[in-house]
Amino acid sequence: MKRKVLPLLICLLPIAVLAQTVYESKDKEGPVFSDTPSPGAQPVDLPPPNVIDTPTPVQQQSQPDASGYTSVAILSPQNQGTVHTNTGEFQVSLALTPTLQSGNAIRVSLDGTTLPKLRNSLQFDITPDEWQSTAKDNVLHQLQVAIVDDSGKVLITADPVQFYVHRAFRDTDTHHR
Repeated sequence: MKRKVLPLLICLLPIAVLAQTVYESKDKEGPVFSDTPSPGAQPVDLPPPNVIDTPTPVQQQSQPDASGYTSVAILSPQNQGTVHTNTGEFQVSLALTPTLQSGNAIRVSLDGTTLPKLRNSLQFDITPDEWQSTAKDNVLHQLQVAIVDDSGKVLITADPVQFYVHRAFRDTDTHHR
C-alpha cells in the first residue's frame, strides 16, 4: 500500500506546487490526493517546495573586439596529429582573420609555458632550443597561440592543439654492437 502512495505523491507534487492546496480523502485502496475538495477530504499541509536558484548565464557580447580580429586557428600541427622530429624543431601554421596588424604579434605557449620570443608571421618554426626548454616529457603535447598588442594585452586566442611527437631512432640507438 505504501508503495502506491509514494509514486502518487511524487506525481502530485508539481500539481501541489501550482495549486498550493492538496486534499486527501480515503477510498477502499487507501488515500487519494486531489487539488479539488471532495466530500470528506481534508487539506494536507505541505512544506514549501525546494527551490534552487540557478545562476543567470553571462551573455557574451557578439560585438567584434576593438582589434578587429574575428578568428585565429592553428592549422599545423593538426589537433591530435603527429609531428615527426628528432630535434624538436617543427613548423607552425596559423590562419588569422583579418591578417596580423602592425604593432601586434603572436604569443606562443608550448605545454603551458609561454615562449619568450614573439612571432610576426603566420608561419614559423619552434626551434630545438625552445623545444628543449619548454616541452614536457609527455606523450601528448599542447600548443596555443594568442594575438597580443604592443602592451602584451591578449586580443584573440586560438583553441589549443594537442599533438604527438614521433622521433625516429638510428640503427645505433636500437641495436647493441
